[in-house]
Amino acid sequence: MSASRRSGTTDELGPDEPERDGPDESSAGAEGSAGGSDLLAALLDGMDAALCAFDADGVLTHWNREAERILGWTAAEAVGRHGFAGWAVRPADAEEVETRLMSAMRSPGRQVHEFALLTKDGGRVLVRTQSAAVRGPDGEPAGVYCAFSEVHTQIDLERSIALSEALFEDASWGVVLVDADLRPAVVNAHAARALGIGRTSVLGRPLGDLLAQGVEELESALTHVLAEGAPPAPAEIWVSVRTPEGDRRRCWRCGFVRLASPLAEEPVPLGVGWFFQDVTEAKQTEQEAALLRFRANQLHRAARAAAECEDPAEAATVHLDFALAGFADHALIDRVAGGALRDAETADPVRLVRVAVTPSGSPGPSRLGGEAGLPVRYGEGHPALQCVARTGSVRAAAGDVLPERARAWAVSRQWPADAVYALCAVLRSRGRTLGVVTFLRGAGRTAFERSDAVYAEDVAVRIASALDLAGAADTP
Repeated sequence: MSASRRSGTTDELGPDEPERDGPDESSAGAEGSAGGSDLLAALLDGMDAALCAFDADGVLTHWNREAERILGWTAAEAVGRHGFAGWAVRPADAEEVETRLMSAMRSPGRQVHEFALLTKDGGRVLVRTQSAAVRGPDGEPAGVYCAFSEVHTQIDLERSIALSEALFEDASWGVVLVDADLRPAVVNAHAARALGIGRTSVLGRPLGDLLAQGVEELESALTHVLAEGAPPAPAEIWVSVRTPEGDRRRCWRCGFVRLASPLAEEPVPLGVGWFFQDVTEAKQTEQEAALLRFRANQLHRAARAAAECEDPAEAATVHLDFALAGFADHALIDRVAGGALRDAETADPVRLVRVAVTPSGSPGPSRLGGEAGLPVRYGEGHPALQCVARTGSVRAAAGDVLPERARAWAVSRQWPADAVYALCAVLRSRGRTLGVVTFLRGAGRTAFERSDAVYAEDVAVRIASALDLAGAADTP
C-alpha cells in the first residue's frame, strides 16, 4: 500500500501548479513521478519512526506504516484528511494541535511538542512530535513533516541513556564493560580508582596486567557469564591489585550481566557488564570475628578436656593440642631448668628443658618428655631466651630466603625443619616465669600477627597453670 497520495517529492507538498504547455508533459514525466512516489513510499514505510506530512493547507499527504501501527489508521484512511481534526484528536484539542504542528512552517529548526492522539479503536496515546517546515523550490514553506513516537518509548530510551551515564559517571561502585575477549572496553571512575590506573590506560589491557592474584577466578566468572548468562547471586572474589606501591589485597563483591546486541535477530554477545564493590574491610572484620569465636571455643573445649586429666602435665599438652588446631603446624613447651624464676631473681644464663612437643611429620597428640632434665642447646639471642628475658611474646621469621636457607634457619634453632614462622609466649604463674611455649608455622602459611600473640598468651596462661600444678605435685 502506498504511503502517499502524491509523488512524495518536496515540491509536491505545495499547491498544485498550472499545467504547462507543450508535448513534453508526457508519459515520461508521469512515469518518473510514479517511480519517485513508489521510492519515497518504500523509504517511509521502512523507517522505525512514525512519519506524516502536511501541505501548506494542512492536508495530510504522507502516512507511513509505523504511524499506522501506533494509531491504527491506514494510509488510505489517513492521507487526504485535513489535519487530525475529527479522527485522530478530540474536537476540543483539534485547533490547538493543528496550530502547534503548522507553526513549524514559520519557525526555524525543529519544533517539539507533546499531546494526545486518538487511535482507531478510540484509545488515547500520548506522543512526542518533532516537526519542521518543508521548503519549496522558491525557498518558501510548502508544508510540514512530522515524526512522532509514543512518549513512554521515548522516556524509556532517555531513562536507559541516563542510567548508563549515571553508572559510568556517578556510581559509587565499580562498573566495567568487558568485551568478548575479556578486556575492559569501558571503565567508570570508581573502577579506575579501584584498579589503581587511569580510565583510558586500562582499556584493552588483559586483566592479568591489572591483577596479580584472583585473575583466573575472575576470568572464569566472565567466561561463564558469556556462555550461560548472569549468575543468580553476587560473588565475592579476593584479588591482588598491581600498584606502583606494591600489590594490594582486596575483596570485591561482584555482579555480572551478559550484554547482547538489541539490533540482531539472534543474540550476539557484546561482552559482560561487571559491577563490583570493595568489601575488604567488612570481610576482614567478619573473618576476625569468626576467628575469635573459634579460638574462644577452642579454649573452652580445652579447659573442659584438661579438667578430666589426672596428670597436670598431661593437661598442659591438652591445652597445647587444642590451641594448635587452625593456628600453627607445630608447638613445643620448654620449662626453665632448675625451677621457676621469680621476678626478683636473676639467672644468667637461662636454660630451658623441652618437656612437650607435637609430633613432626605425622598427626597426633603432643608428647611429654624432659625426664632427664637436659637443657636444649639454644644459642645466644634465641627467640625463646628473648621471651624469658622480656617476659613477653616474641615473633620470628626466616624471611624471604631460599628453602635450603629456611631449613637451616629452623634447624639451628632446634625447631622442625619445615618451620618458617615462630611465636614464643612466656609461661608465667603467680609472679614466676615457668618457661616458654613456641608455636611454629611452615611455608604456605601467613606470618604471626599481633592478634595471634594475644591468643598465644591466653593459651600460655592455661599451660602455665597446669605446669605449676605439675611442679607442685612433684615437690616433696
